[in-house]
Amino acid sequence: MLYFHIPFCKQKCSYCNFHFSTSLDFKDEMISAIKKELFLRKDELQDNNLQSLYFGGGTPSILKADELKSIIDEVLKYFTFDKDIEITIEANPDDLDKNFLKDLSRTEINRLSIGTQSFFDDDLKMMNRAHNSSEAESSIKRSQDFGFENISIDLIYGSPTSNFGIWKQNLNKTIELEVPHVSSYALTIEPKTALNQWIKQKKIAAPNESEQNKEFYYMSQFLKDHGFNHYEISNFGKPEFHSKHNSAYWKYREYLGIGPSAHSYNGRNERSWNIANNKRYIDFLNKNQLAKETEILSEKDQFNEMLMIGLRTTWGVDLVSLKEKCSAETFDYLQNEIQQKVEDGILIMEHNHLKIPEKHWFMADGIASDLFLV
Repeated sequence: MLYFHIPFCKQKCSYCNFHFSTSLDFKDEMISAIKKELFLRKDELQDNNLQSLYFGGGTPSILKADELKSIIDEVLKYFTFDKDIEITIEANPDDLDKNFLKDLSRTEINRLSIGTQSFFDDDLKMMNRAHNSSEAESSIKRSQDFGFENISIDLIYGSPTSNFGIWKQNLNKTIELEVPHVSSYALTIEPKTALNQWIKQKKIAAPNESEQNKEFYYMSQFLKDHGFNHYEISNFGKPEFHSKHNSAYWKYREYLGIGPSAHSYNGRNERSWNIANNKRYIDFLNKNQLAKETEILSEKDQFNEMLMIGLRTTWGVDLVSLKEKCSAETFDYLQNEIQQKVEDGILIMEHNHLKIPEKHWFMADGIASDLFLV
């Protein structure tokens, strides 16, 4: 699968530590550099038939539809598209006006991932979002009016400006709008953000973990009751609307990331990432040089990552694949470590897959880390 990390972003989120340049002065140069990198790396994927193409990173919807189309056309010079390819663009609600959606509907893009976060103004103000609650709702309706049925929205729970009643209303609004996919995350506090400072200054309360736990499990049952599959800890999709792109990450498949800060994985033991500095990235590509670093993953790295990622999903860790990537000694270690957890019901084994029962999903990262090689 192919992923474009587009560095243009006008959003500065209080809970997010990735603040990209807001300047579009270098837009044409960046697009040219991205196309150049794509050419230089066109042979890296083992399978040139793409099931997923994803425009993410900053706010790629800042680009015009014809600029996105030009990148898609460039991809088609080197790759073929599967007949059911999922082509996603991340967007903020305030970017999805009628003109942009009209132009976007004429491209191959068929899935929108909208950074809604909440349908309540107090939440959005606290998160320093550019849109308001009205735009959060109307952007989804407009997108549907222009034929976009495959829509995912982001929702944040456990906010100090929210409560259980408001969270229920957020979920009710999601169902009312007939959104088929939800990615939902607990509010976390990152260092060097305005939100962190406000908490230190006691302007707002810190997130309450027990409240987040309550809201997480309510969301899980509520969405399942309305036809969603809870297929990854933070992701819910109706049948046929699971994210192909993210599912490939979670199943440890190869992917190629293009653009500043983009990461790639060869499906075996090599990961690479591009430098984050936009100017240096462009300068490297102008000289026909890749601006990336590469890491060879150790057995320990692969083992720990497969556990961390797989145990967050409904299908769990494929023990056959894991056994192929690690030594007999390491696999024996895992079998010994999981024995008590299986007996206690914290882990389960089904058809050569190791899973965490959904009732323990809120603690999944801690359960996985207990099994890590150190």
